[in-house]
Amino acid sequence: MDTNVFINNPSLTLPFSYTFTSSSNSSTTTSTTTDSSSGQWMDGRIWSKLPPQLLDRIIAFLPPPAFFRSRSVCKRFYGLLFSNSFLETYLQLLPLRHNCFLFFKHKTLKSYIYKRGGTNIDDDDSNKAEGFLFDPNEIRWYRLSFAYIPLGFYPSGSSGGLVSWVSEEAGLKTILLCNPLIGSVSQLPPISRPRLFPSIGLSVTPTSIDVTVAGDDLISPYAVKNLSSESFHVDAGGFFSLWAMTSSLPRLCSLESGKMVYVQGKFYCMNYSPFSVLCYEVTGNRWIKIQAPMRRFLRSPSLLESKGRLVLVAAVEKSKLNVPKSLRLWNLQQDNATWVEIERMPQPLYAQFAVEEGGKGFECVGNQEFVMIVFRRTSLQLLFDMRRKSWLWVPPCSYSGGSGGSGGDGEVLQGFAYDPVLTTPVVSLLDQLTLPFPGVC
Repeated sequence: MDTNVFINNPSLTLPFSYTFTSSSNSSTTTSTTTDSSSGQWMDGRIWSKLPPQLLDRIIAFLPPPAFFRSRSVCKRFYGLLFSNSFLETYLQLLPLRHNCFLFFKHKTLKSYIYKRGGTNIDDDDSNKAEGFLFDPNEIRWYRLSFAYIPLGFYPSGSSGGLVSWVSEEAGLKTILLCNPLIGSVSQLPPISRPRLFPSIGLSVTPTSIDVTVAGDDLISPYAVKNLSSESFHVDAGGFFSLWAMTSSLPRLCSLESGKMVYVQGKFYCMNYSPFSVLCYEVTGNRWIKIQAPMRRFLRSPSLLESKGRLVLVAAVEKSKLNVPKSLRLWNLQQDNATWVEIERMPQPLYAQFAVEEGGKGFECVGNQEFVMIVFRRTSLQLLFDMRRKSWLWVPPCSYSGGSGGSGGDGEVLQGFAYDPVLTTPVVSLLDQLTLPFPGVC
């Protein structure tokens, strides 16, 4: 395989942005490749004699950036993305997924309006949405284009390789599900109750899609209340539930984060003033309120999912007690009421953390054993590996204008757990429910 073929084919448009270093003899075409890990040359004649099924299985293990690079090698590799036999093999290997994080610029406070570039609306580039993909295994940033998303939508979540986008305009919200790797977009039917900026939960499996929308009910053109929630469900078994109203939200709840976390059949979201956790049981169709640990002393709490567990991450500040300030992680037990502390940031690191964070707040997002902490109004991110019990300062994202976690006009990076998937056949179930959204290709 010629590792320089991709560089010499600028007409091929891919969702990822790469930085390549050409070798000194790039003008020479050779039939051998180099194993970067060992530095040994591999005979291309060996690869040419492999059975196609075995070669497809090897390629299916590639991380998405490497897979898209491999498509430039030959016509057959290029067509793998449209091969049913290859995609079936790929879906069988999905448990070996690549856990990543996907970040978008968004404004602070209650606006959640998605920033799509510069302020010059006449510039075509200013209307091109983009996300920033972080691979915690490689400690590397990539840029993903969302130019096919219509104007007036902001990202709200990610699950099963799909990213959800919600219409900004107040009223009956429209939700789009897109696969950024292949540029596909599917539309859900509009929700049944007008809302402003509700909290949205998304769960996508190979055979089902579940969405829950809660809070920010528009009771008048100028007022909102957190009163109700509604759910959407579709599965391969033929069962459809199109925005059925669920049980009422608990009284005096405050849903400010806009996010929900799905864990084993339940959607969880933070409740503010005072801190607690709201849980919606999908099968039982009921909301319950769970008391947060040390709720009177928490700052910047976040919920995340880790290997089928709900984890709460927050700074603890008990200024009037003889307890050092810290950042802690708790795991919710199976009784859905008891929290157990599972990790605490080392005190020397927390001292540095507190200086860099400066009381401005932070957000956390988790994916399997990784937890990403994003500082507000700074260019810093901190990565925690729960399996190795290691903490790592992450290099700023150069694609976000050099601002990392902060942009102009009060922007910060809003993150989601994201597992890149080449194909999501479950979205075909939506084709019979809705018509294509105007402006979506």
